Amino acid sequence: MVQHLGLQVYIEHKPEAFTPPNFTVKAKLASQPLLNNTTHFLKKYQLQLTMSRDPLVVGNVVGDILDPFIKSASLRVLYSNRELTNGSELKPSQVVNEPRIEIAGRDMRTLYTLVMVDPDSPSPSNPTKREYLHWLVTDIPESTNASFGNEIVSYESPKPTAGIHRFVFVLFRQSVRQTIYAPGWRPNFNTRDFSQLYNLGPPVAAVFFNCQRENGCGGRRCIR
Repeated sequence: MVQHLGLQVYIEHKPEAFTPPNFTVKAKLASQPLLNNTTHFLKKYQLQLTMSRDPLVVGNVVGDILDPFIKSASLRVLYSNRELTNGSELKPSQVVNEPRIEIAGRDMRTLYTLVMVDPDSPSPSNPTKREYLHWLVTDIPESTNASFGNEIVSYESPKPTAGIHRFVFVLFRQSVRQTIYAPGWRPNFNTRDFSQLYNLGPPVAAVFFNCQRENGCGGRRCIR
């Protein structure tokens, strides 16, 4: 018997006339923890690989605003019937009016809170007002849109003056209907702290677009 790399290997020698020896190898796991550790490693590697390709990670939304989370809701954001994808490029003239927010599902008893923030205010190189709160709506029933919710902070259209800004929509699933108060100011809002204060838990969906001043040039790479 030989033990190697957590395996016990049994070797039986069966001699045959005028032929090289024939070996029959039987292997069995020496311990179950080895298999469990390997499975855990593979799952962790797969998660890291998935996260590295996530547009929210590539766009630094996860990190600057959010912690890693698992998407568990369907969120659609539409400006003039144009649905956003992560990294979409829009001009201020295209986002003057609040977008249509659609949350898929069938249970209207399930409620959601929507936050819209700019982590690049007043400029991406010096975001001293991170995060600037542009919109806050609570109690949005599943299968409906934001107009059915309770608007806590009215929509303020993006008007970036320096650089390319990310504007991020974050969706939370509420466990209960509760009173959420409007913050005293829009600058320096903190999505993580807000979620913790009202026990909202991790986000269930998020999407962002890029925007710069109307006559600005250049842009971030679009992420599909």
